[in-house]
Amino acid sequence: MSDKKINEILNRGVVEIHVKDELEKKLKSGKKLRIKFGIDPTGSDLHIGHAVVLKKLKQFQNAGHTVILLIGDYTAKIGDPTGRIETRKVLTDEEIKENMKNYVEQAGRILDMDKIEVRYNSQWLSKLKMSKLLELTAIKTVAQLLHRSDFKKRMQEDIDIALSEFLYPIMQGYDSVALESDIEIGGTEQTFNMLVGRDLQKHYGQPLQDVMTLPILEGLDGVQKMSKSYNNYIGLTESADQMFGKIMSIPDELILKYFELATDVPTEKIEEYGREIENGENPMKYKKILGREVIKIYHDKAAAEKAQAEFENVFSQHQLPKEIEVKEINTSNIKIISVMVNNNLASSKSEARRLLQQGAVKINNEKVFDETFEISTPEETVIQVGKRKFLKLVVKK
Repeated sequence: MSDKKINEILNRGVVEIHVKDELEKKLKSGKKLRIKFGIDPTGSDLHIGHAVVLKKLKQFQNAGHTVILLIGDYTAKIGDPTGRIETRKVLTDEEIKENMKNYVEQAGRILDMDKIEVRYNSQWLSKLKMSKLLELTAIKTVAQLLHRSDFKKRMQEDIDIALSEFLYPIMQGYDSVALESDIEIGGTEQTFNMLVGRDLQKHYGQPLQDVMTLPILEGLDGVQKMSKSYNNYIGLTESADQMFGKIMSIPDELILKYFELATDVPTEKIEEYGREIENGENPMKYKKILGREVIKIYHDKAAAEKAQAEFENVFSQHQLPKEIEVKEINTSNIKIISVMVNNNLASSKSEARRLLQQGAVKINNEKVFDETFEISTPEETVIQVGKRKFLKLVVKK
């Protein structure tokens, strides 16, 4: 592997490596390495925040190493306590199975699934005997676990910590033993859990995995991490138009970070964009480039160009989208708040009222502020909420 490729793997979008010198030696040795990435199926969809790690895995895969996609179907029953201020809801086997369905297919939008090792940690964790579990729990102390910032905060605020949550890092660490991984990759919030893997590998006399942490990608609000829970995400399976519209809404200060973590644009080009923005170029120009680059990964170049043209028609020239969801209704009189909530134009009645008060709702291009407004639609009515949500109502004949 060339020094340039090694440098790209070790530095692009990387926060920290434990231990960097050791990993660099491994990469230069030419040895085929086993790269572990675990994900618990606590939701059904992946977004480009997850793709930050997937893209790093792709770099290793392109260099000839073995990528292991570990589906935490067993650890999902506990739920990772990282970053949580309360115990996660325990998932049923049916919920886990449903969430797992599309994970592999979605990961295949970035990784070559024909060259990947997909594993499920129920294969070994479900078979652990009590004697083995006691041996594992003796490797880490309660004091060490309580040193974690999230556990420490919950203790200070007198918030309960379930005993099962103490077991989570041990179980994740044992995954590394079972897989004999050389490297584990995850977000910065996973550092503690991944380092436990090194402790357990040392206990079992295995070579210690190096740990690579990657940054958390903020969502569309620019504040919270990208998550379906915060409704600030860009899903890997979304349409090109949805992706482009969402990317146009990110804060200007995140443009370069999105380029680095969510695209394949060379580092030198990203640095050039940064200098041009500093010198006064309009950030919107680079958001459009960013939108095209992201969409090319999950769709294709033609879809990216079409999405940009559609965005410019709708938002720059104030035209309606060419494709609008159509909903047939049985009556010609229906309350605007009910329409918004029942068709995902607002998450709740209170949000619908707030959007109306802010003037964010248009009916046939006319703003509506009255929350008691009833839609009377002899033929068809187009509702617009905010900049990106449209719905056409048609009365059934």
